[in-house]
Parts: sequence; structure tokens; C-alpha cells
Amino acid sequence: MEVSSEPTITPPDNDRDLRILLWGIDGTLMRSAPNTFRESTKAVLRHVFGTAGRIDKVPLTGMTDLQYIVEALSSAGFTREDVSSFTHEISNQYLCEIQRAIRNGAQFNVLPGVREALETIAKARRYRSAILTGSFQSTANFKLNLADLSDYFDVPGTFGDQAYHRRELPPLAARIISTHLRSEFAPSQFIVIGDTPDDIAGARHFGARSIGVATGHSYTFDDLLRCEPDAVLPDLSNTQLLMQTLARL
Repeated sequence: MEVSSEPTITPPDNDRDLRILLWGIDGTLMRSAPNTFRESTKAVLRHVFGTAGRIDKVPLTGMTDLQYIVEALSSAGFTREDVSSFTHEISNQYLCEIQRAIRNGAQFNVLPGVREALETIAKARRYRSAILTGSFQSTANFKLNLADLSDYFDVPGTFGDQAYHRRELPPLAARIISTHLRSEFAPSQFIVIGDTPDDIAGARHFGARSIGVATGHSYTFDDLLRCEPDAVLPDLSNTQLLMQTLARL
């Protein structure tokens, strides 16, 4: 399919016409092997805390990395405050582990159509793009740089070491981006694009729009459809369909 080199959206006349896209990373923009994150986190927690706690029993989705770690370590007597006080050490160790995983053959592959979609959106002045992810900022940025995707995100992102509950991320993103752009934006001007029901629920809790993308490990197209987002796409390979979907929101 040919991707037009010309913007397909009329530039906004004012800030009320602007739409700010909040993108997930893992399962939305790129994918790795299913166990890469859990195994890396085990190594991080053993290095920093001496134990990985009950990590094998904690669900992988629905949490920020900070909450995921607290849930894993609570059985070992560590509190949310304990974990928060070691955020810097955890972040640094995550970087070490992801680099080790790559040396050992782990791959982080950009999903079909992602680069073409981001390129087209970058040319359409109606949109600005930011990252919204439960991952720590250090590892999120590392993966984006690794995949050569960083330049497509022109406003500050929001990450899993900045909030405890995932539902806190969209309103935090709105505050950060509104400050950065020196303008106040309504919740409905934000569009969360992600691959899990938690992305959709977080958007709804804040009052943002949402697009489910069925490219993650855990949820199918029908799973996401049942969560009643504003739209669901099977993937991002059809740039024209994505742009038509965005134009309606």
C-alpha cells in the first residue's frame, strides 16, 4: 500500500482542534518474546532487593512497572515506600538487564506498519505524539532509541516510574503536555493507543478517546472490542484506515 507523502488532515485553526496521541510501546509499537520482561525483572529485583518475591504469580498486564514490583515484593515484606526509595537503582539495573538480554539474542521488533503510521502522523499538523507506558522511562527510551522511533514523539512522555496506578498516567500526561505546550487541553483531545483493556480503561477513566490495537501478546481483537473503546484495529499496517479512524475522534 502506498503511503501519501502529503498531510491528509487539515491543520488545526486553534488548540481545540489539536489531538494528542498517547502511544503504548510493548505490544503496540514493538514486540519482544513473551517472557523477556518478566525474566529481566526477576534479575533486577534479585540484584536490588535480594529476592524476586512472588513475581511468577503476578499478572503481567494492568500495572505500571512500579506497581508490578510492589506486588511481587509485598510477600517478602517490602512496602510501596521501600520500592519507591530504590527507583533510581531499579531504573539503572533495568537498563543493564535489557542490554544483557539483547546480547543474549532478545529482539525488540517494530510491528508492521508502525513506522509508516508514525511518519504520516508526523506530517499532519493536527496531531502531536507522546509515549504513555507503564514501563520505566529509562527502558522505554532505550527501546525507542534501539528501534529508531524516538524522533516521532514530539511532546514529553509519561512512564511507569512517575505513577503507581496505571489510571493515573493519562491525567499526568495531560498535565505534563499542557505545561510543555503552554495551553490547556480537554481530556477528549487525548487519544490513547494501546493493546490492552487497561489502556482503554485508563483512557475512559480520564475522559480521553481510545483506540485498541490487537497486536499484543494477551488480547485479541474481540477482547478489545468488548472493552468498548472508540475504535479497534487489528494492527497498524493500514495507514489509511488509521488516519481515517483518527479523523473521526
